[in-house]
Amino acid sequence: MAITAAMVKELREMTGAGMMDCKKALNETDGNMDEAVEYLRKNGQAKADKKAGRIAAEGLCRVCTDGDQAAAVVEVNSETDFVAKNEQFQNYVTAVAKQALETSTTDIDAFLAEPWNEDSSKTVKEALVEKIAVIGENLTIRRFEKVTAENGCVVTYTHGGGKIGVIVDAETAVVNDAVKEALLNLAMQVAALYPKYVSSEEVSEEYKEHEREIITEQIKNDPKMAGKPEKVIEGAVVGRLNKELKEICLLEQVYVKAEDGKQTVKQYLAEVSADNDTEIKIKKFVRFETGEGIEKKVDDFAAEVAAQAGTL
Repeated sequence: MAITAAMVKELREMTGAGMMDCKKALNETDGNMDEAVEYLRKNGQAKADKKAGRIAAEGLCRVCTDGDQAAAVVEVNSETDFVAKNEQFQNYVTAVAKQALETSTTDIDAFLAEPWNEDSSKTVKEALVEKIAVIGENLTIRRFEKVTAENGCVVTYTHGGGKIGVIVDAETAVVNDAVKEALLNLAMQVAALYPKYVSSEEVSEEYKEHEREIITEQIKNDPKMAGKPEKVIEGAVVGRLNKELKEICLLEQVYVKAEDGKQTVKQYLAEVSADNDTEIKIKKFVRFETGEGIEKKVDDFAAEVAAQAGTL
């Protein structure tokens, strides 16, 4: 049977697979559209294996909520930002986030082995493999985290169209619009200023000692501090360490919307707590940023062209 451009176009629209893949599938199945779709699905594993070595550092973070009592955030990576903007990929990431909201596991391998909510005949991993075949890029479900409120609520925030996803978990006897607005403000602060801890009380002594050693060496190698008494150097170390803790601990950070430019997040929460006759306590926050910590491949296009031309 002759394979026409219209048939290839129809199969592409049905599956989202590449043009050449669709043409090959139709040739292999003698133009049978249903069998061609099945062919693309069956060949997904081989394609996924081939693409697995390629770096997936783009993608999206998605947050899914169950009212104000539970939330889950996921990061699903793709190779290119182009795919990350694709509606089919975005819908898939949303489905993964819904799966994360309903899961009872915290382990990524166990999560991938679960039945896929949208088709229980396959696992989450098998559905991922099929999506790789359809989209034509290496995709990875990198991480997820689910947060359930106890004696309070959770508030979420997504920034940059899915580049950053944040969940804030708070303990409070009052859950109203004013409290939720305050927590949303803090979720936005977490997205913007990237704290590592809720408060300095969470920071381990091991971390503090490690930072103290680094700061001490920095100060000792500073020509301006040469010859200074040990007491002065120690004071400088303590000062720099305290400054660092204020930058990495949410409650000690300056609140980004502070009118005086000095009010801390802790002071802001105390103010909102007093206004709403409750005590708001931040129990934890989760912040995912797409591609965070993944080494991205940087292509030197000019060098590649020169190499192919045999000039190197």
